[in-house]
Amino acid sequence: MRDSLNLSPVPLGEDCAQLGDVDYSSRARRECRAFIQQLIREFGEPPAGASLQISHNPHDFGTYLEVEVQFSDTDEEASEFAYRVEGRLPEFWDEEARKELGIESE
Repeated sequence: MRDSLNLSPVPLGEDCAQLGDVDYSSRARRECRAFIQQLIREFGEPPAGASLQISHNPHDFGTYLEVEVQFSDTDEEASEFAYRVEGRLPEFWDEEARKELGIESE
């Protein structure tokens, strides 16, 4: 059976696009794509039974975007990958993501 875990739109200690901002959709999509690539750099490519996706979630003020890991709960390798990623989310953007998003290094 397929299962999923909502992760975050960006690393936990970073600011993200806010629902309602004029450019929310395009900025949020860019941030989620950059976050997925960072997660792949940190944790490797998802195994065959898992994937990192952008999820669209309804809210009173519109639809917000977030990264989620989808996995087969009957596949041990996929399940372990999903819970490892969820349990070790990075706090900050890595250098590659900062470049991709055009964020100045501190």
